[in-house]
Amino acid sequence: MRAGGSLVRVAIALGSNLGDRRTHLEYALVRLAEHVSSLTTSSVHDTTAVAPEPQPDFLNAAVVGVTVLAPRELLDFLLQIEQERGRSRLHACAPRTLDLDLILYGERIVDEPGLHVPHPRFRDRLFVLDPLSEIASDWIDPITGMTVASLRARLLKG
Repeated sequence: MRAGGSLVRVAIALGSNLGDRRTHLEYALVRLAEHVSSLTTSSVHDTTAVAPEPQPDFLNAAVVGVTVLAPRELLDFLLQIEQERGRSRLHACAPRTLDLDLILYGERIVDEPGLHVPHPRFRDRLFVLDPLSEIASDWIDPITGMTVASLRARLLKG
């Protein structure tokens, strides 16, 4: 199902902490451009992994663009890109070659099996909010009514 052919603004978080991290992110950007146009990309952030066991640091970034893909189609496309870079899902916090998360899809709230938009944990993750605030600080989270910049400021205050 397509989003009715209308362009919808989307935000996607990118991360990698295995292999050639920068190349994984660059590959994702090239592939994303196939279905997400007018891409704006944040700077790349080197961040400490947030996981129960020690693992390599991440490179994280965010992109904002527009797509005609429905949320499920976009998620499937993101998962395909991850697989192309050798992503394995041993457990939830496992190191990864590439991680692509659909953070925001216009003003929509989606709650389906395996698909939750806005991303349920993005409000608690500086590694998402830092890069996203560079390129979409005024985007309003449809759940809280707060801007990305406000969510980041709240998280920084603790």
